[in-house]
Amino acid sequence: MDMEARIRSMKGMNLPNRLTLCRILLVPVYLLILWFGKTQGMRVLALVVFALASLTDLLDGKIARKYNLVSNFGKFMDPIADKLLTHTAFIMFTALGELNVLFAIIFIAREFVVSGLRLVAVEQGHVIAAGMSGKIKTVLQMTLVMLLTLNLQVPFVMVLTKIVGVLAAGMTLYSMMEYVWQNRAVLTKEG
Repeated sequence: MDMEARIRSMKGMNLPNRLTLCRILLVPVYLLILWFGKTQGMRVLALVVFALASLTDLLDGKIARKYNLVSNFGKFMDPIADKLLTHTAFIMFTALGELNVLFAIIFIAREFVVSGLRLVAVEQGHVIAAGMSGKIKTVLQMTLVMLLTLNLQVPFVMVLTKIVGVLAAGMTLYSMMEYVWQNRAVLTKEG
């Protein structure tokens, strides 16, 4: 039996959807390790959990497209799982005093604005695809989460973390404004 047949033969949820659920289940594990882990070893463990959760994000989409396992559940839950992973991390780092609260507000506000814009577009029969600025924003945010998770108290890494934080916040704002500007017709169209 080839790989495609094995994946299709799984009862219940397909493999990409299981990976998405796994990512959601890893979020509280990651947060608990961050909250209670007071040693550098625990921070490394938290980074491993975050990396595993991020890997599920990479794999679920590739598998779904390659084996034609795209589902409505996946379309709905995958972006939610992504936001749960990164945005709960931002909230946790703010609570720990390791992330500027303004950055966390920018990161979360952007998702509300873009998600709202996408909902209005869908009602009008349009789909807003992810743009390059959104992808760059995601890379910067994920890099920031990894740097904050490690929390290395080395001057170079501390400066790098601040720089990546500023870049991530700036690209997040730019990405939000770009989405709104490029899709302003969706907002001005009468219902």
